Amino acid sequence: MKPILLQGHERSITQIKYNREGDLLFTVAKDPIVNVWYSVNGERLGTYMGHTGAVWCVDADWDTKHVLTGSADNSCRLWDCETGKQLALLKTNSAVRTCGFDFGGNIIMFSTDKQMGYQCFVSFFDLRDPSQIDNNEPYMKIPCNDSKITSAVWGPLGECIIAGHESGELNQYSAKSGEVLVNVKEHSRQINDIQLSRDMTMFVTASKDNTAKLFDSTTLEHQKTFRTERPVNSAALSPNYDHVVLGGGQEAMDVTTTSTRIGKFEARFFHLAFEEEFGRVKGHFGPINSVAFHPDGKRGRCQKRRHRRAQTAPTVALPQTPMTVGTGSPAATRSPGRGERDGVSPC
Repeated sequence: MKPILLQGHERSITQIKYNREGDLLFTVAKDPIVNVWYSVNGERLGTYMGHTGAVWCVDADWDTKHVLTGSADNSCRLWDCETGKQLALLKTNSAVRTCGFDFGGNIIMFSTDKQMGYQCFVSFFDLRDPSQIDNNEPYMKIPCNDSKITSAVWGPLGECIIAGHESGELNQYSAKSGEVLVNVKEHSRQINDIQLSRDMTMFVTASKDNTAKLFDSTTLEHQKTFRTERPVNSAALSPNYDHVVLGGGQEAMDVTTTSTRIGKFEARFFHLAFEEEFGRVKGHFGPINSVAFHPDGKRGRCQKRRHRRAQTAPTVALPQTPMTVGTGSPAATRSPGRGERDGVSPC
């Protein structure tokens, strides 16, 4: 199956995410642009314009009516998916690193960075209460004093969130009381990514300590370890098979001094149970920043970083083990066409 090259960003990719049905792919990067693509053929359907800094995270709700984004411009924004209209602007004191909708799409959470004298917080808003949005007052705010959150996802049934920290710790926070339910530390360095399995019973973490690890979503019990020779930026679980895909590579600052072969920029496939690597996909010229499996398990995408010229990472589709890889390479620039406006710009 031929890979599809997506061109729509000017800087390196930070996150890619499918909606629940898998017909749409959302991409964000270290530029202010939020893109939405038709996943079947790679057609860009539109852009969500409004951020003024790098966009670190993106999520879509259960029925793909709303899109949530978090940015280094110290804001979290809620969008109408179809029209591109900005529905809410939530100001923060520091950059928004992670964000997400709960299972029902009524509650959103996002975490902010520990910077500029401000500590890291996890904020929860109920979208059914307009006063919380209008007054920018979350119904719950959890301080994280020791180490900032670098990745976070909602746990099963929306009862908790699972957060990975810069120190390598994993915490499970109650979505009702804010207390820490479970705390474990299996990684020795920063956790870059957390992704759940399709049934939400397990999740995989990617870390700078050159490993990805599998955990139980309820107890945070460590199950498996997948080892590499380079930092792992992202990892995803196949919805159909006992497969895990890892993306990463050499640190971005060292890319220009290293050959492609030495940099270890391949997407790597491991068996979930046996922890053995059984395949690699080559072709990236820089570290892979984000990977994702298509919800039906038949396609996938990966987006990477390329250090020489602006280009988005190719979408890799494999028979039986579909996945999407998002690399750190910037996407190619595109001049706005006639009739494009703020909100959704048709391609």
